[in-house]
Parts: sequence; C-alpha cells; structure tokens
Amino acid sequence: MVIGTGTVFNVVCIVLGGLCGLFCKKLLTPAAQKTLMAVTGVAILFFGIGGTLEKMLQITPSGLRMNGAAMMIISLALGTVIGEILKLEQKINDFGTWIQKKSRSDGDSSFVRAFACASCTVCIGAMAVIGSIQDGISGDCSILLVKGILDAIIISIMTASQGKGCIFSAVPVAIFQGSITAAAYFAGSFLPQEAIANLSYVGSVLIFCVGLNLIREEQIPVANTLPSVVIAALWGCF
Repeated sequence: MVIGTGTVFNVVCIVLGGLCGLFCKKLLTPAAQKTLMAVTGVAILFFGIGGTLEKMLQITPSGLRMNGAAMMIISLALGTVIGEILKLEQKINDFGTWIQKKSRSDGDSSFVRAFACASCTVCIGAMAVIGSIQDGISGDCSILLVKGILDAIIISIMTASQGKGCIFSAVPVAIFQGSITAAAYFAGSFLPQEAIANLSYVGSVLIFCVGLNLIREEQIPVANTLPSVVIAALWGCF
C-alpha cells in the first residue's frame, strides 16, 4: 500500500469514532456521562496495567521474575524532570487552547483537558511507533489499521464522556505517526527490538497514569512525563 496510508486511516478512525461518541453524548444525562468517564478511566487503567505487566513479568521455572525495574524507574524519573523543565504539559495545553479557538469551541470548558487526555492515550504506545516504522519501511500498515480500529472505540467512549476535545487528538496522531513514518522511510529500521520493548513498557505506565487522571481530581501531568519513553528507547539502543 502507499506509504502513510496507515496514519491516514488511523486519523479517519479517530474522527469517525469521536463523531459517533459526540452523537451518543447528547443522549446521555450528566450523571451517565460522569459514570462513563469513570469506567473509561478504569478500562484505560487495566489497558496500562496489562501492557506493563506483559513487559515487566517473566515466567521462569522458579516462578515470576521482574524485568526492567531499574530502566523503568530511571526513565520515568529522568524523563519527568526533563518534561517539567520543558513544560510540555503547558505546551500541549496551549496547543489545545489554540485548537479550541480555531474550532470555535470556546464555550466548552472541558475541551483542553479532553484533548490532552485523549492525545496521550492514542499517541503513547508501541503500536504507534512500530506500526509507523513498518509503514515507512515497507508500506505495510496492518498494525496501524488495527490501532485505528482500537482508537476509534477508545475515542468514541472518551468523547461521549468528556466532549469533542477528544476528536482533535487526531491532530497530534497525524503529526507524531506521520513524522515517524517519514523518518523510517528515509532512515530504515532505526530502533532495535529492545528499544521498542522498553518504549512499550514505559508507555504502558504512562497510559496507566492517563487512566488515573480520568477517575480522580488530582491530576498527574502526563505530558511532562513523555520524555520518559524517549529515554527508555535510548536505554535499549546501548
């Protein structure tokens, strides 16, 4: 297939899923929307837990063994410090505010939070990276096709509970995955398998944090932790 098709399909799925969720939102009472947001948060929590445990635990004849704890802790700590210095959370919120104004959604008080939560959910993860690399190298977009369907479901639910800000997570997905696909097209497979495994490991922890943000008032600035996945990937390169 044409290189880049996977990301285009993923973006379309997010928009369609979001529009479906927006329609369903009109049918829900405020109490139902609040409950839906809570159960969405719980589902994302388990999604993050599953991805983390898949990489963290290994079954051995003597029982379970934990892998990569030092890598995870150091990546999260160092990545968060870098993110705090760069104020990534504020930059993403500012970008969300800019999109809010351009889309004439000034009256939607939950727009920016919904945009940030949804963007972190659909951008973080091994499928986005591996799928984009595979798409760039060989034009095989099978992973991104699966991711697009999953994202459509996730964004549909998040939009129904949080609002239309979630739909605009398609923008960072297009930028993030499109950039990786372009880089892979020109540079080839530039990440070793261990680097991708580390990225998936730490990325799942961050997805868990996104879930926490949906079920409690005290927020973790997940965007400020995003450099952690870069450090985790670099850890696997050496």
